[in-house]
Amino acid sequence: MILDLKELSTAEKQYYLQHVVAPRPVCFASTISKEGVVNLSPFSFFNLFSSNPPVVIFSPARRVRDNTTKHTLQNVLDVPEVVINVVNYDMVHQTSLASCEFPKDVDEFSKAGFTKEPATLVRPPMVRESKAKLECRVIEVKSLGSEGGAGQLVICEVLKLHLADELLDANKKIDPTKLELIARLGGDWYCRVSKENLFLVPKPNVKLGIGIDALPESIRNSKLLTGNHLGMLGNVHEEPVVDPSFDDEHLKTIFQYFAVDPSEMEREVHAYAARLLDQHKVHEAWQVLLAAENVV
Repeated sequence: MILDLKELSTAEKQYYLQHVVAPRPVCFASTISKEGVVNLSPFSFFNLFSSNPPVVIFSPARRVRDNTTKHTLQNVLDVPEVVINVVNYDMVHQTSLASCEFPKDVDEFSKAGFTKEPATLVRPPMVRESKAKLECRVIEVKSLGSEGGAGQLVICEVLKLHLADELLDANKKIDPTKLELIARLGGDWYCRVSKENLFLVPKPNVKLGIGIDALPESIRNSKLLTGNHLGMLGNVHEEPVVDPSFDDEHLKTIFQYFAVDPSEMEREVHAYAARLLDQHKVHEAWQVLLAAENVV
């Protein structure tokens, strides 16, 4: 299916885009009106865009349904300050409750059962239950249009970051397994960043990876090694060579039983290398593949 967005209604555009541009972090924004009325509302059009200066942007877009605007937008236009409270799994249902379109004089902190905590530099209060809070000054509000669904970008400079001590390890670094962030998908769907679905992807920094195009043809065209496997093999900084000290009993068994059938032996070797790569044993996988290249 190919969709031409010019032919879709605004609701249809939002439906498809919110499903595929995901997961999106949630900005739980506390703001205050010029009359001193506090508002608390979540937004999933949100992200970090600069670290120097430290800038985050969220968008209280115009409602698709009736083109009305949100109290948060009016508040930041009148009082250009906001606290962005990070949402974790323990508070996701309360956060969703705060998204109800309550009248302007209704306190979402009370409705959703959250506790106000004074900020140190800005007027809106923080959510005490949040484990990470960003006190922000609104630099600019940039409108992307006046029709329903049009984004209203609230560009914020982060002035102070509050982190719960329980999130930090001995080196004062954040342990992502303790934060359990949530993220927004399409419709009513969310996802949870838990220990079970976290994984590491080593990134090349100063040295460049050799690239998938540098892999031997038999490896590059393997029917068993996936694109992820090839990416791991291509992420080494220099083309590997056979390590004479490498000794692997399972590889010896493969050579012993499948030597008479080179194509079957290659299949078994690639399957074994795939298992090693799934365990992030890139060096061992390379040695297995190189050994097989020399045998074949």
